[in-house]
Amino acid sequence: MIMERILTYPIGPAHAGKTIYQFLKEKQYARSVIIQLKKTENGILANGRWVHVNDRLQAGETLCVRLAENTPQNIQPACLPLSVVYEDDDLLVVNKPAGMPVHPSIAHSYDTLANAVCYYAQAKGEQYPYRCINRLDRDTSGLTVIAKHAYSSCILYRQMRLRQIRRTYYAIAQGKTHSYGTIDAPIARKEASVIERTVDFACGEHAVTHYETLSYLPASPQDIRLPPAGLSFLKLTLETGRTHQIRVHMRQIGHPLIGDFLYNPNDSSMSRQALHAGTLEFTHPVNGQPLRFTAQLPEDMLQFFHMVIS
Repeated sequence: MIMERILTYPIGPAHAGKTIYQFLKEKQYARSVIIQLKKTENGILANGRWVHVNDRLQAGETLCVRLAENTPQNIQPACLPLSVVYEDDDLLVVNKPAGMPVHPSIAHSYDTLANAVCYYAQAKGEQYPYRCINRLDRDTSGLTVIAKHAYSSCILYRQMRLRQIRRTYYAIAQGKTHSYGTIDAPIARKEASVIERTVDFACGEHAVTHYETLSYLPASPQDIRLPPAGLSFLKLTLETGRTHQIRVHMRQIGHPLIGDFLYNPNDSSMSRQALHAGTLEFTHPVNGQPLRFTAQLPEDMLQFFHMVIS
């Protein structure tokens, strides 16, 4: 099945005389996308004429770009829960549940977000390559965005590299944290581990996490789930996006997330780490409009703070 998205651009005097290649680069088309357009029949049209990227634009023309991708189905569609927060011709924003991997693997071939998105698209008569822009850990819930075509993908990935996609996370940590804090500690892969990360000031990559304590729940004799030091409900933002960054940084300052089997193995308050991607802000890759999405805290996290979260 061919996925097709057609974008049109009216050419004004400011772009007259420029090559089509120059114009597309100004619009942030990646070189790989331009190469694919060159190979696509009627991939680039000027006033209905099939043109080359070295042709020059004229004022008053309408440039038409045809994004067409042959999308062989390498991911098995699966009818899984999928909470769609927003969708248009260029992207899909979903609220991923905890316990769902983002990408298939040997251990998870049919129960991932990719399987769910493919099923959802096919049910609508659509098909597009699965391109998840902001990856979440399997047991982290919350918002993630999927690009529907190569152009939106390259724009969104560029925004990720430039840290223009702003994400706010919510977490529950052991103990009473400071009202505000910044954790600036480099992160590296832990020696002899494929999965685990650790703070490594000699070899780690730059990593910065900011947090704000929204509320504190002291220990209660009536609730044996609560650790002796109580629980802090946090809002966190990232300057960088290292693997397991929040989880590693919170352990580093002595306040690991509850339920985190990897970085807080002695805690069994939850069946997964208490971490949720609650807000997502970025610029639409095609029309340039600002977008902001929110996802309510899931029930397994809400249960700890039902009395203090409004």
